[in-house]
Amino acid sequence: MTTDKKAKTSIALNKKVRFDYFIEDEFEAGLILEGWEVKSLRAGKINLSDAHVIIKYGEAFLLGAQIQPLPTASTHLAPDSTRTRKLLLNRRELDQLIGRVERQGYTLVPLSLYWSKNRVKMKLALAKGKKTHDKRDTIKDRDWQRSHARLMKNKN
Repeated sequence: MTTDKKAKTSIALNKKVRFDYFIEDEFEAGLILEGWEVKSLRAGKINLSDAHVIIKYGEAFLLGAQIQPLPTASTHLAPDSTRTRKLLLNRRELDQLIGRVERQGYTLVPLSLYWSKNRVKMKLALAKGKKTHDKRDTIKDRDWQRSHARLMKNKN
């Protein structure tokens, strides 16, 4: 039941992140959005694959996330699909993120967007970049899991 409920509340997943980065720690943040962006999110018109999070002036911002405007929802203004969006985090969480990003060389990347009590939330992660050989290992493991599942399916 919880997976069905979670599947209904999910807006977008960033599958590319788990291939490109080692995920260390995850955080939940709210987003400041405009009305047309919320309508577009309800329609699923978002792309998180090139998005990342920066910390500037002691605040966190989402860059590179594309929310495509609906033609019916944004007739009276000129929407910017890739504008910078502010993230809402506790001061303690922000201080922890600032320290780890600046001193320890981590990157902040968005993992997913979802609904929580009629609010848009984003799961973001502290991550370290993978080298090419690490990506090759990931591909090998994924292929092995796929072939192993095929073998087990054919056995039964």
